[in-house]
Amino acid sequence: MLTSALVLGLLGSLHCLGMCGPIAFMLPLDQRNNVKKTAQLSIYHFGRLLAYGIIGVLFGLLGKGLSLFGIQQKLSIGIGVLMIILVLMPGKYLNGHKLLSPVYSIIGKVKSKLGSELKKKTPDTFLTIGFLNGFLPCGLVYMALLGAIAMGNPLEGGFYMMIFGLGTVPLMSLVVYSKGMFSTSIKSKIQKLIPVFVVMIGILFIIRGLGLGIPYVSPKPAPTNSVTATIECHQP
Repeated sequence: MLTSALVLGLLGSLHCLGMCGPIAFMLPLDQRNNVKKTAQLSIYHFGRLLAYGIIGVLFGLLGKGLSLFGIQQKLSIGIGVLMIILVLMPGKYLNGHKLLSPVYSIIGKVKSKLGSELKKKTPDTFLTIGFLNGFLPCGLVYMALLGAIAMGNPLEGGFYMMIFGLGTVPLMSLVVYSKGMFSTSIKSKIQKLIPVFVVMIGILFIIRGLGLGIPYVSPKPAPTNSVTATIECHQP
């Protein structure tokens, strides 16, 4: 399941460039010193991973709360189905919904703060920019967050999101050093693969929830026999 987060980040990097690419290009990096430039870029990425980790912990906590009701397997199946539906559903049904207006308001404030930070050149700027960048809206981040919920554990949820973030680091770093290295045709081909892979992850979560007894993929749920437990407790 954690591998799916890494591959989602790797494949989705081109998609993320649409939102994060311009920010990466605008980073006030030291172009005269490659060592300093790499350090500054690393701090920026660390800020993004930190934001993803915090969000992952919160959504992992949500997953744990749902798991306490004994619906861990059903939750995994539901997350998988939701992933597939979100891929197949046209974006026009999701965009501009009134329920999302508070979210858009928060995003506006984040963008405003991000704009002011991009004008600074203090040492902490790169960490702040990366951290704020992690809270910007992204369809693939939302998919990864569904995975964090399905983990059913705050630490695993945070870890899931940080691994997803790590998957985006190579390409995001590459574009800073080699602008325009990807042709439109290559971008288009990879973009077409992203929905396919998200559907595959959704199916994986469904299989995981079915408890088919497949090691590491779909383990059977632990037996909960209260009578057996009572007998064992009273054995000398």
